[in-house]
Amino acid sequence: MQKNIVVITGGTKGIGRALVLRFLRAGYPVATCARSAQDLQELQATVAAELPAAQLHTHAADLSQQNETRRFTDFLSGLGQVEVLINNTGSFIPGRLQDEPADGSQLRQMLDVNLLSAYDVTLALLPGLITRRNGHIFNICSTASLTAYPNGGSYGIAKFALLGMTKNLREELKQHNIRVTAVLPGATLTASWEGTDLPAERFIKAEDVAEAIFSTFSLSPQAVIEELLIRPQLGDL
Repeated sequence: MQKNIVVITGGTKGIGRALVLRFLRAGYPVATCARSAQDLQELQATVAAELPAAQLHTHAADLSQQNETRRFTDFLSGLGQVEVLINNTGSFIPGRLQDEPADGSQLRQMLDVNLLSAYDVTLALLPGLITRRNGHIFNICSTASLTAYPNGGSYGIAKFALLGMTKNLREELKQHNIRVTAVLPGATLTASWEGTDLPAERFIKAEDVAEAIFSTFSLSPQAVIEELLIRPQLGDL
């Protein structure tokens, strides 16, 4: 039986890439996006070599731009029914609020990429999910959604807001049989930490986050993990 589509935003690196590969290996068709068309082509080549029977649909889009988000969701509308949406697109700019540009541009940038991208994609897909009374939405938040960190700045604000949106969705969609999960990973060994001199054991593996999400999705329909908090065994950095 043909499985429904899994949508993963920001699927070429880190947690997003690990998620794409995990769901493809389980036999699900996957649709993903990224800003770089070249990165998407490299992902397609990897999948073709490792999983030749897999169905991977890609679309170049910068989801911090609402018009590009709309083009991505229009692209999704031609692929079939969506069963899983994983809002993974995000970006981190470190720094203190008092040092950010006085025009507020950094906060707006962080909200666009970390919050509004998820908001726009979710709203576009919700009518179909509600009509079918089936689906699972994951929002990749952060431990920064729970705890304010030094130099978190506008990133922390945006991640707190994403967790708030996730909680609202959970309350609103439970009656429609749609599960909603906030994923709250701590420091994960992705491109954001390139150049660090910290040992690998101080980080979570992206593949472990992907496996935890897949396991959460695999629960029976009457159960939902509302918040999936994952930290390095040795604690936060």
